[in-house]
Amino acid sequence: MEEKSKGSERWMAAIANLSEMSSNLDSLQSLIVKKAVYVDEATYSKAHLASEQARTIKVLEQRVETLERELDSAISTAAHARTEKRQAEVAQKAAELRAQEITKELENTTKVFKLHMEELRAKQEEIAKRDSEIKLLEAIIQTLGGKS
Repeated sequence: MEEKSKGSERWMAAIANLSEMSSNLDSLQSLIVKKAVYVDEATYSKAHLASEQARTIKVLEQRVETLERELDSAISTAAHARTEKRQAEVAQKAAELRAQEITKELENTTKVFKLHMEELRAKQEEIAKRDSEIKLLEAIIQTLGGKS
Protein backbone atom coordinates (compact mmCIF):
# COMPACT_ATOMS: atom_id res chain seq x y z
CA MET A 1 0.00 0.00 0.00
CA GLU A 2 2.77 2.35 0.99
CA GLU A 3 4.66 1.54 -2.23
CA LYS A 4 1.59 2.47 -4.31
CA SER A 5 1.32 5.85 -2.60
CA LYS A 6 5.03 6.50 -3.18
CA GLY A 7 4.65 5.46 -6.81
CA SER A 8 1.65 7.70 -7.37
CA GLU A 9 3.47 10.59 -5.67
CA ARG A 10 6.34 10.10 -8.08
CA TRP A 11 3.98 10.04 -11.06
CA MET A 12 2.26 13.17 -9.87
CA ALA A 13 5.63 14.89 -9.40
CA ALA A 14 6.72 13.77 -12.87
CA ILE A 15 3.48 15.07 -14.40
CA ALA A 16 3.95 18.38 -12.57
CA ASN A 17 7.50 18.59 -13.92
CA LEU A 18 6.25 17.91 -17.45
CA SER A 19 3.58 20.58 -17.10
CA GLU A 20 6.16 23.07 -15.90
CA MET A 21 8.46 22.15 -18.78
CA SER A 22 5.59 22.62 -21.23
CA SER A 23 4.89 26.05 -19.78
CA ASN A 24 8.58 26.96 -20.00
CA LEU A 25 8.73 25.81 -23.62
CA ASP A 26 5.67 27.88 -24.49
CA SER A 27 7.27 30.94 -22.89
CA LEU A 28 10.52 30.29 -24.74
CA GLN A 29 8.71 29.84 -28.04
CA SER A 30 6.79 33.10 -27.67
CA LEU A 31 10.01 34.89 -26.68
CA ILE A 32 11.82 33.52 -29.72
CA VAL A 33 8.99 34.52 -32.03
CA LYS A 34 8.96 38.06 -30.61
CA LYS A 35 12.75 38.52 -30.49
CA ALA A 36 13.76 36.41 -33.48
CA VAL A 37 15.74 38.02 -36.24
CA TYR A 38 15.42 36.35 -39.59
CA VAL A 39 18.54 36.49 -41.75
CA ASP A 40 19.67 35.01 -45.04
CA GLU A 41 21.69 31.77 -45.18
CA ALA A 42 25.12 33.45 -45.56
CA THR A 43 24.59 35.72 -42.56
CA TYR A 44 23.30 32.78 -40.53
CA SER A 45 26.35 30.69 -41.50
CA LYS A 46 28.72 33.48 -40.45
CA ALA A 47 26.88 34.00 -37.17
CA HIS A 48 26.81 30.25 -36.54
CA LEU A 49 30.54 30.01 -37.29
CA ALA A 50 31.25 32.95 -34.96
CA SER A 51 29.15 31.29 -32.26
CA GLU A 52 30.98 27.98 -32.67
CA GLN A 53 34.32 29.77 -32.58
CA ALA A 54 33.26 31.63 -29.43
CA ARG A 55 32.32 28.31 -27.79
CA THR A 56 35.61 26.77 -28.90
CA ILE A 57 37.51 29.78 -27.55
CA LYS A 58 35.66 29.50 -24.23
CA VAL A 59 36.49 25.78 -23.99
CA LEU A 60 40.13 26.47 -24.85
CA GLU A 61 40.30 29.28 -22.27
CA GLN A 62 38.95 26.89 -19.64
CA ARG A 63 41.51 24.29 -20.71
CA VAL A 64 44.30 26.89 -20.46
CA GLU A 65 43.13 27.84 -16.96
CA THR A 66 43.08 24.17 -15.98
CA LEU A 67 46.56 23.64 -17.39
CA GLU A 68 47.80 26.77 -15.59
CA ARG A 69 46.47 25.41 -12.30
CA GLU A 70 48.10 22.05 -12.98
CA LEU A 71 51.38 23.80 -13.86
CA ASP A 72 51.22 25.87 -10.67
CA SER A 73 50.58 22.70 -8.71
CA ALA A 74 53.48 20.91 -10.42
CA ILE A 75 55.80 23.87 -9.76
CA SER A 76 54.73 23.92 -6.11
CA THR A 77 55.26 20.16 -5.83
CA ALA A 78 58.70 20.44 -7.44
CA ALA A 79 59.68 23.25 -5.07
CA HIS A 80 58.49 21.16 -2.12
CA ALA A 81 60.47 18.18 -3.43
CA ARG A 82 63.60 20.33 -3.82
CA THR A 83 63.19 21.57 -0.25
CA GLU A 84 62.80 18.01 1.02
CA LYS A 85 65.85 16.95 -1.00
CA ARG A 86 67.93 19.77 0.51
CA GLN A 87 66.76 18.81 4.00
CA ALA A 88 67.61 15.17 3.30
CA GLU A 89 71.07 16.16 2.04
CA VAL A 90 71.68 18.27 5.16
CA ALA A 91 70.52 15.39 7.36
CA GLN A 92 72.75 12.98 5.44
CA LYS A 93 75.79 15.26 5.84
CA ALA A 94 75.06 15.57 9.55
CA ALA A 95 74.77 11.79 9.83
CA GLU A 96 78.03 11.32 7.93
CA LEU A 97 79.80 13.82 10.20
CA ARG A 98 78.39 12.06 13.26
CA ALA A 99 79.54 8.70 11.87
CA GLN A 100 83.03 10.15 11.33
CA GLU A 101 83.06 11.54 14.88
CA ILE A 102 81.97 8.19 16.30
CA THR A 103 84.57 6.36 14.20
CA LYS A 104 87.30 8.73 15.38
CA GLU A 105 86.14 8.36 18.97
CA LEU A 106 86.15 4.58 18.60
CA GLU A 107 89.67 4.65 17.12
CA ASN A 108 90.87 6.85 19.99
CA THR A 109 89.22 4.55 22.51
CA THR A 110 90.92 1.58 20.85
CA LYS A 111 94.32 3.31 21.06
CA VAL A 112 93.76 4.14 24.74
CA PHE A 113 92.65 0.54 25.37
CA LYS A 114 95.83 -0.79 23.71
CA LEU A 115 97.98 1.53 25.82
CA HIS A 116 96.21 0.38 28.98
CA MET A 117 96.66 -3.25 27.94
CA GLU A 118 100.38 -2.68 27.39
CA GLU A 119 100.64 -1.01 30.81
CA LEU A 120 98.72 -3.86 32.38
CA ARG A 121 101.01 -6.47 30.77
CA ALA A 122 104.06 -4.54 31.91
CA LYS A 123 102.66 -4.40 35.47
CA GLN A 124 101.83 -8.11 35.34
CA GLU A 125 105.37 -8.89 34.17
CA GLU A 126 106.76 -6.71 36.96
CA ILE A 127 104.49 -8.44 39.49
CA ALA A 128 105.52 -11.86 38.19
CA LYS A 129 109.20 -10.86 38.38
CA ARG A 130 108.81 -9.53 41.93
CA ASP A 131 106.81 -12.62 42.89
CA SER A 132 109.61 -14.88 41.67
CA GLU A 133 112.16 -12.70 43.53
CA ILE A 134 110.03 -13.00 46.70
CA LYS A 135 109.87 -16.79 46.29
CA LEU A 136 113.63 -16.90 45.77
CA LEU A 137 114.19 -14.80 48.88
CA GLU A 138 111.78 -17.01 50.87
CA ALA A 139 113.69 -20.07 49.71
CA ILE A 140 116.98 -18.45 50.70
CA ILE A 141 115.52 -17.48 54.10
CA GLN A 142 114.25 -21.02 54.68
CA THR A 143 117.56 -22.46 53.65
CA LEU A 144 119.45 -20.10 55.94
CA GLY A 145 116.95 -20.57 58.72
CA GLY A 146 117.17 -24.34 58.46
CA LYS A 147 120.99 -24.36 58.77
CA SER A 148 121.13 -22.44 61.97
